[in-house]
Amino acid sequence: MTRRSFRSLHRRGSTGGFTLVELMVAMVLGLVVMAGAGSVFLSNQRVYQTNRALSDVQDSTRLAFELLARDIRHAGLTACSNSARVANVLNDGPTAGGAAWWANWDNAVRGYAGNDPVVAAGNGDGDRVANTHSLQLLGGDSASHSVASHDPTTAQFVLNEADPDYAAKDVFIVCDYDHAAIFQSSAYSATGKTVSHATTAGNCSTGLGFPTSCGTANFYTFGSNAYLTRLNVADWYIGRNPDGGTSLYRFGRAGANGLTRQEMVRGVTNLQLTYHQDGLATPFVAASNVTNWNNVSAVRATLSMRSNDTHASTANTAITRDMTMTTTLRNRVN
Repeated sequence: MTRRSFRSLHRRGSTGGFTLVELMVAMVLGLVVMAGAGSVFLSNQRVYQTNRALSDVQDSTRLAFELLARDIRHAGLTACSNSARVANVLNDGPTAGGAAWWANWDNAVRGYAGNDPVVAAGNGDGDRVANTHSLQLLGGDSASHSVASHDPTTAQFVLNEADPDYAAKDVFIVCDYDHAAIFQSSAYSATGKTVSHATTAGNCSTGLGFPTSCGTANFYTFGSNAYLTRLNVADWYIGRNPDGGTSLYRFGRAGANGLTRQEMVRGVTNLQLTYHQDGLATPFVAASNVTNWNNVSAVRATLSMRSNDTHASTANTAITRDMTMTTTLRNRVN
């Protein structure tokens, strides 16, 4: 190889590499690209985290409103829509001298602004958060069964179909064109499709006539195609959950198991309630301004919600939302 060819090859090899400055510039540009990609990734992750937390809050709000609205709509409602004429033979009811709130049909709708006499405020699991509103509701359950026959002398109903959820000690409402009656079942047979209402179950009388008579039985025979349904009892409030947060709770009657507390929806931090009473000039008033609970025809509830993710917002805190719903009582709206 001649000296000229060697020099030519040497010259071409030396110009094929990168200088130190070029390498440093390339590294800087690479870092800028990587930083940009990382920033986009973190931004997308933050957006996803926020949207997921917001979606959870909206889903929890929707569920809370649906559960609460279902009980409000059924408050004071019988399957026959004759809630003004109701016989009540429960020993815990007012006619027999009882003072249980769930056995008093006048408590079909009753609200409290922090002074609920049923669920005490405290710091234990399921205890009500102090100074929060609560709402007591009584009404017929959404499912009812038709009566095949009724014998008041033997205190027994025969139904057209059995219900596997019915049990002895359940509280029922039976109604027809004339009136409704509230009683506690002494026995239930799914095989015979019979519901008994003897006095051994907590009834002051086996007579279910209207008006209520506990001293002497006021017998009344409910005819075929009368409707029988369980009494739905609920006290809605904000309570403390086992994880140290707050939830929407329902203190209600669970059949033969009596009154139980149920945690319904987590992340609910507050419940504010106002009421529409027919005849008042103000559309919605606080519980303390209601003069006749039997004339309340709608309830407006505002729920304060908080996301489970405490770092979901742009301020690195939990997402909070206040949402309002108005629900009418079916049997009190013309």
